[in-house]
Amino acid sequence: MVAITVSAHYHVSPTQLWEELRHIDRHVQWMTDAISIEFLGDQREGVNTSFRCVTKVGPLVTNDLMTITQWDDDSVMGVTHRGLITGHGTFTLKKQGEGTEITWRERLEFPWWMLGPLGAYVAKPVLRGIWSKNLRALGQIVA
Repeated sequence: MVAITVSAHYHVSPTQLWEELRHIDRHVQWMTDAISIEFLGDQREGVNTSFRCVTKVGPLVTNDLMTITQWDDDSVMGVTHRGLITGHGTFTLKKQGEGTEITWRERLEFPWWMLGPLGAYVAKPVLRGIWSKNLRALGQIVA
């Protein structure tokens, strides 16, 4: 299991940031590693929204089943993902001064054939870099 945390500060309110974050289908616009999102059913937001996300990191492409596990408007979105790599992530929004800090936390488990904990150790700085870049891209959208 590896834990990765990245954060960013934007000069918008939590409500303004949430208005973009809540649109799961638009995450591909700012997540460079998310290639496509396909909803599994009619639900598009809230707890129990499920979707497939094709993710690409370098040569590795995964087809993950994701389910929203926590949804607190203007505050928290949590998700589990099952695929080659399993785990749980959260986006937490917190008012900070005149803006909002977003914190993205992921806990990921790598399979034995990806060298388990060793693979996670090697992947951690790569994923942290990608997700930091993603948050910068999100910041450009909400600015």
